[in-house]
Order: sequence, then structure tokens, then C-alpha cells
Amino acid sequence: MNAVDSLFFIRSEIFLAAVIFVVLILDFFIQQKRWLGWLSVLSILIAFFLSPSFYPDSGLFFNYYTLDPFGFFFKTIAYLTIGLTLLASLAYEKIPQKQAGEFYVLLLTMALLLTFMGGATNLLMIFLTIESVSLTSYLLTGFQKFDKRSSEASLKYVLFGAVSSAVMLFGMSLLFGASGTIELSQIGELLKSSASIPQNVLTQTGGANTHGMILMGMLFLMAGIGFKISMVPFHMWAPDVYQGAPTPVTAFLTVAPKALGVAVMARVLFFAFPDLVHKWAFLMTWISIATMTIGNVIAISQSDIKRLLAYSSIAQAGYILAGLATPGELGLQATLIYIAAYLLTNLGAFFTVIAIERNLESNELEAYNGLSVRNPLLALVLTIFLLSLAGIPPLAGFIGKIYIFSSAIKAHSIPLALSIALNSAVAAYYYFNVVKAMYLAPPKVKEPLTNPFPIKLAIGTMLFGTFLIGLWPSLIIQAVVKSLANFPIF
Repeated sequence: MNAVDSLFFIRSEIFLAAVIFVVLILDFFIQQKRWLGWLSVLSILIAFFLSPSFYPDSGLFFNYYTLDPFGFFFKTIAYLTIGLTLLASLAYEKIPQKQAGEFYVLLLTMALLLTFMGGATNLLMIFLTIESVSLTSYLLTGFQKFDKRSSEASLKYVLFGAVSSAVMLFGMSLLFGASGTIELSQIGELLKSSASIPQNVLTQTGGANTHGMILMGMLFLMAGIGFKISMVPFHMWAPDVYQGAPTPVTAFLTVAPKALGVAVMARVLFFAFPDLVHKWAFLMTWISIATMTIGNVIAISQSDIKRLLAYSSIAQAGYILAGLATPGELGLQATLIYIAAYLLTNLGAFFTVIAIERNLESNELEAYNGLSVRNPLLALVLTIFLLSLAGIPPLAGFIGKIYIFSSAIKAHSIPLALSIALNSAVAAYYYFNVVKAMYLAPPKVKEPLTNPFPIKLAIGTMLFGTFLIGLWPSLIIQAVVKSLANFPIF
């Protein structure tokens, strides 16, 4: 579809782009930046409802962007994450008021970029969207420029990100050189046609070298995307970045870029490399096991709640990858269901941390001692989110874990299934350490904790969603089934 005809299908994105400029201009005239925050939240809501109710038959902008049910699912994830992060930011006091408008603009920009990232179907668009999201993430991480930890986190993020981008771009160049195309589906067709040619003919014509280049390109491309989702062994940046970034940014980084990175990875694997499924599924299995194990084991020794949840998010990436490691209908459904459950639970946990941090001025676990005395409701809410992350029923995390575990069992991947079960037990141990501090350790002071309406609304929304998916899982299951209607499943 040409560019003019494509504009109709991206009206929500056009609206968001216009809002970004409006907020940027209003920032010069409005003293109370809180109103810009509320305007940004409202704009995200309006942009979502402006999305078209039907999907085009072909790719948009000459097949550089695809609008399909799969992309719409991740667009919903992006909008929900950004909207709630904006809401929680209204209660975060460590961002100077003079810079709050710029902060909201960056988050709105991120919503726009993540939408395009979820619909990218060729190598060039994938690279442009991932890099745009990364550059915006660097800015958000170092937004508290007078905080040394924030500046250090941003610098580390930039350095690691530059290396991963180079690796990813090198992989894309190998794929383009071997296939002569940047379209994912055309790369898949080339592999399919070469698979039917006898090996001796491939060797004589140089096709074997082409096949090897494509395989190497796939590995380098997966390494670059793996950095974005903090996949082992490309996870080293995550704990320091998550700890140093402003807490609303940390909450966002652990969910939206990770989810959209998985969306890109799924498109690449299922569209470009369906004939290499046995190779990448085996690789994904052991990467998934390593990611969840390393994340959970190192989280046990953490004394900072943000750092603990950072390693927890690495482990959660391992669970998400388990769905891709068992390619098929159930595996993809498990991945999407787990992402939805993880969004609600992890955002809720971080929003609760924001509510506690703004009162205690500390993220050390010792500061959580006796929280049940100072604010029983806040302690209960954080306990529920941690239980959901551990996979305890009847919460959203339990539904996600059940589907991930079932996909491993159906694929007869016994090592993966055992790893999921054992790592869930390890995760429960350090989650309950936080619960133990809140309920069993005596408080140093008994002054009650108070919080403004926006953070209460954000936490309440996450709590409602966590129980909704846990008690009525059919809602999210039906949405996931619809989102995979046109996705290639084998």
C-alpha cells in the first residue's frame, strides 16, 4: 500500500505525534506541569480509541510497516504501559518541575516509537525503530542529570547499547548480503526454496555458503535483540541501569521495551527463519534456562529493592523466552499471556516501590521493615504483586506460569519444564524475604505513609488487572487467540 493510502490506518499515531508537539509548546507557558501530565495520559487514551477497527490486506508504506492483530496486541501493551507510567510519574517528586514537561514528551514519543516497532516487518524498519527506542531510553535513564547514579546508568546503557546495535547491524548486513532482500518473509521464502535443493548441488553452486551466512546473520541479529530484552548473556547492563534510572523509568523499561523486543524477535524467527526452527528452538531453550536461572539466583543476594526487581525482570525474560523455545500455537499463546500478566504485576510492584520511596527516601530492603504497621494497605498490595510474580493463584502470574509450563510439557522439553518449576521456587524465596521484612521485622519509626491520588490510581488499576486475569483468564486468552489469527504458526 502506498504512503497516502496508509495514512488512514495510522491516525492514532498521527494524533500522538501532534500531541507531542502540543505538549512541547505548552511546556513554555504552563507553570503547573501536572496539567501536562494529565493531558498526556488523556492523549494516550484517545489515541488508543482512534485505532482503526479493521486491518488492511497488505503492508503499509510499501510493506515497511504492518498493521495486524499481533501488532495491535503489542500496541495495547505499549499504550497501557506508557499511560500508567505517566500516571505514576505525577507522584514522583525527584524529577524537577521545570523538566517535567520534557519528561512527558519523551514518554509520549516512546509510545509512538514502540507502536512502529511492533509492526516492523523488514530489517531496515526493525533497526530504525529499535535504535529510536534505545536512544529515547538513554535519555529517560539519565533524566536526573544531577544524580550521579542516573548519569552513570545512562552512560553504561549507551555503551552497551552501541555494541549491541553494531552486532545487530552486522547480522542484518549478512542477511541482506546472503538473500538480497530486507523483507523478513522473502528471506523465509529463500530459505524454503534452498531447503528443497540437494546438498551436493548447493555445494557446487555456492548455496551452502549462503545458507551459512544466513545462519550467522540470524545469530548476530538475535544477539542484538537479546540485549534489548536483557537476555543472558546480554543482561549485564540491566541491574545498574534499572537501579540508577528514575523509578517510573525503571518500571517502564522492565516491561514495554522488553515486550516489544519479544514481538520483533517472534516476527523475525517465525517469518524469516521458519525452516531453521529446530536450530533456533534448541538455542532458545538453553538461553531461556540460563536467563531465568541466573536472574533468580543473583536476585537472592540483593539488598536494594530496585536491583532485586531488576534481576527478577531478567528471570521473567527467561520465562517469556520459554514460549518461543516451544514454537507452536500453545507456545506463542503462552508468550503473549505471560507478557500481559507480567505487565500488570511488574508495573504494580514498581508503582508500589514509588509510593514507598517517596515517603522513605530509600530503596534498601531494611527500609521496608515493619511496613505493615506504617501502611497496612501498601504492604498488602506489594505482597499481592510479589505473589503474582512468584506464580501463586489466583493471580495473573499464575495463569502465565501455567501456560508457559504447559507449552514446555507439550513440546516434551523436560529440561525447560524442570527449570521453570525449580526457578519458580527460587523466586518465591526472595519475594517472601521482602514480605518477611514488611510483616515480621519491627519498624524503626511508626510514622504513617501517605500518597497522592495519581499513584493510588495507578496501583489500583494494576491490582484490579492482576485479579481480573487471575480469576477470569478467558478474557486474556480470547484476546491472545485473536491476536495470533493471522500469525504463521507451525
